[in-house]
Amino acid sequence: MEIKKLGVLGCGQMGAGIVQVFAQAGYDVIAVDTVPAMLEKGLKGIDKRLAGRVEKGKLSEDEKKAIMGRIKTSTNLKDLADCDLVEEAAPEDLELKKRLFAELDGICKPGTIFGSNTSGLSVTDMAVATKRGDRVMGMHFHNPAPVMQLLEVVRTIMTSQEAIDAVKKWGATLGKTVVVAPDVGGFIVTRLFTPFLLGAVRMLEAGIATRDEIDVSMKLAVNHPMGPLEVVDFIGLDTELSIAESLYRETKEAKYAPPVLLRKMVTAGWLGRKTGKGFYDYK
Repeated sequence: MEIKKLGVLGCGQMGAGIVQVFAQAGYDVIAVDTVPAMLEKGLKGIDKRLAGRVEKGKLSEDEKKAIMGRIKTSTNLKDLADCDLVEEAAPEDLELKKRLFAELDGICKPGTIFGSNTSGLSVTDMAVATKRGDRVMGMHFHNPAPVMQLLEVVRTIMTSQEAIDAVKKWGATLGKTVVVAPDVGGFIVTRLFTPFLLGAVRMLEAGIATRDEIDVSMKLAVNHPMGPLEVVDFIGLDTELSIAESLYRETKEAKYAPPVLLRKMVTAGWLGRKTGKGFYDYK
């Protein structure tokens, strides 16, 4: 089971980052998004990040051109038909992901492996929307994908060992450390990290500490590059709410219950960096 030709479905923040990871590793990759503006924005973001590496002397101009040359774009899912592996990077909406996988199943060749970049939704539910449950798994890259070194591969009870072994071997060629997690809510990273982020929101909500006190304390005392409220803004408050709701439904554990403040901010449209306002003002 050889993985050479890659596809990414969805070219938002995570999708574009994953496209960059694939192209930097020397693979030809096609990015598909039904919204042309998302493809344009995604490519501009990749070009900007690579230009920054050129400026810092970490990449040559010729290498940058070669990476960009390996990326193709399309608004048609049918252009993913010949891919050996397709990574889905759509919004965290289970019904949407199930519909996309069902459609891909009718388009892609029988041997194509399907991965989902979900950070906590049931991969099994996605797999049963296809007729290739043995080749469906979670492939959770972490944000920002070109920087973060972990690839969390999520195995369902249907995923074959052959597919897992192929993806582990391929993942190493991306320069990532691969861990295999079971298909339980939040897998490894999100299951551990979500209570920490929600705890910061609750602390702010209760007036125990200010936004800056919370974030500065965690950066300086624990050596985190970003404070927890900065991280929630980076992830997106709506995404964090969706993750918390999913984990709480599955576990019924209070530590995953979304804080009222988080819900109200999402209702107000304060979703973090992507809208210009969250716990911080980016305008």
